[in-house]
Amino acid sequence: MLSKTLAVALLANSVLAHGDHEHQIPIQGPHKALWYNTLPGDGGTQADSVFSGISTFGRLPYFPCLASDDAKYDIAFIGAPFDTGTSYRPGARFGPSGIRQGSRRLNLYGGYNVPLETNPFNSWATVLDCGDIPVTSYDNTWALHQIEEGHNSLLTRAPATDAKKKGPAKNGKTLPRIITLGGDHTITLPLLRSINRAYGPVSVIHFDSHLDTWKPKVFGGSPSKVASINHGTYFYHAAQEGLLANDTNIHAGIRTTLSGPSDYENDGYCGFEIVEAREIDTIGMDGIIKKIRDRVGTTKPVYLSLDIDTLDPAFAPATGTPETGGWSTRELRTIIRGLEGINLIAADIVEVAPAYDTNAEHTTMAAADALYEIMSLMVKKGPLSKMIDSSEEEGQTEM
Repeated sequence: MLSKTLAVALLANSVLAHGDHEHQIPIQGPHKALWYNTLPGDGGTQADSVFSGISTFGRLPYFPCLASDDAKYDIAFIGAPFDTGTSYRPGARFGPSGIRQGSRRLNLYGGYNVPLETNPFNSWATVLDCGDIPVTSYDNTWALHQIEEGHNSLLTRAPATDAKKKGPAKNGKTLPRIITLGGDHTITLPLLRSINRAYGPVSVIHFDSHLDTWKPKVFGGSPSKVASINHGTYFYHAAQEGLLANDTNIHAGIRTTLSGPSDYENDGYCGFEIVEAREIDTIGMDGIIKKIRDRVGTTKPVYLSLDIDTLDPAFAPATGTPETGGWSTRELRTIIRGLEGINLIAADIVEVAPAYDTNAEHTTMAAADALYEIMSLMVKKGPLSKMIDSSEEEGQTEM
């Protein structure tokens, strides 16, 4: 009898509960007491464990910036999944997703950069991951147009900070910084075209094992106009189009074989100085840093392009054209940190092809860590409005 009474009571409660659904407030998402924990120390909040959740760069907030301009940012990450300009191993179209996967641990402990004494995840800057530019894999000409327009759309918006202050852009405005996840190195040409529309010719710091200034007839044979633009010729085209500031550009990490000494001569005509990878054995990291700083200066807008094959394949095997004899991850990160104070207006990382990586994700982690250093430099430098403030202060001091 007792069990019958209990069953009836349970059934009644169940009916009442179902009947009252219209008046209940549904619980939205994970329980905050379980998932949105405030971290101790100088950190912020962590939504969930670093091995779970949707991948964005460094677990940054995601916003579809190309679909809407409602979100403001000071630094935006954008992917350019293009790899049909490579000459050896394809696969860099998966670079953006691979780099995001390799970046999961960047802010595990809060993201504070000890050597640079800054936290790019907790600073004055609003930083977003804007997803990827839609890039066709069937038409290189159209794909490069898509990359240029997508990048320029993000680059020319008002930033979250100092939007109304003067800046170094051609129109006198302060713009946000864009960091692009490649993609093979061909993407740097449309990115520089976008930069040129906003800033005019800029100085370039180019980390790579290859020159990438080859004449199209030398690299690829140039059987057509489309084929003449690839990941070994894009800087030649950039120089021809007037995208590079004269004689203020520099390669670092070069160790490629050449068609002959004329390749270096042509590189000079394109406006570059060369720091070979082997120079680290004679002048050290400090000497390389000094060469870069002396070449580009600390007053002009500078674009940084980083090919992951700057690193030795022991540290970054997953790339399209690996070259032995490169730098270690530690050496590269130290050299990048040595660029503190340079006016980086934008950057890219390219040639990460995750299919060739180790199970331990060596290459994608190295790429993410290098970008962490670059992002830290940008955050520590402050909004680009400070370029104008600094130049005005120098002018007043001289007077």
